[in-house]
Amino acid sequence: MHDLDEQQWRELLQRLRRFALWLTRDPGSADDLVQATVERALTRRGQQREVQALRAWLFTILYRLFLDTKRRERLHARWLSWFGRAEQENEAVGDNLENIVLAQADLQAFAQLSTEQRALLLLVSVEGLSYKEAAQALNIPIGTVMSRLSRARAALRDLTEGTPRPPALRRLK
Repeated sequence: MHDLDEQQWRELLQRLRRFALWLTRDPGSADDLVQATVERALTRRGQQREVQALRAWLFTILYRLFLDTKRRERLHARWLSWFGRAEQENEAVGDNLENIVLAQADLQAFAQLSTEQRALLLLVSVEGLSYKEAAQALNIPIGTVMSRLSRARAALRDLTEGTPRPPALRRLK
């Protein structure tokens, strides 16, 4: 890969793990996803040429691996449903009760967003990718990034401020 020093690699891996953790919502799965991302990047290092684009390229790999995993999980879940199995997990961490409650409410609102909206918000707002880099990472046009990001921010704002929009109803005659 590129000649990054140890500190740059640590920072990059922390960013990848944070993104993976938000996508998967499971520390073990996030670690596995980051490891798979690094493995894929190392085996295909000849495809990536510019040092400046390394971060966006790694986020692209991570996101695509995540989507592939989700597709496989849906298929696997269908198979398990034939045998009547189901799983759910919940988790809470913190020290100040008021902050914990507010943080959990915000995280629950964030979790209600679609995967695409969460990915965009994380890449642009948390990881600091430009719209162009996010568009490349998610393989969508830059205009789509801007419109989806706007809708994601509005949806998150509605969910966290307690004024969610009512669902659109069809009029039946």
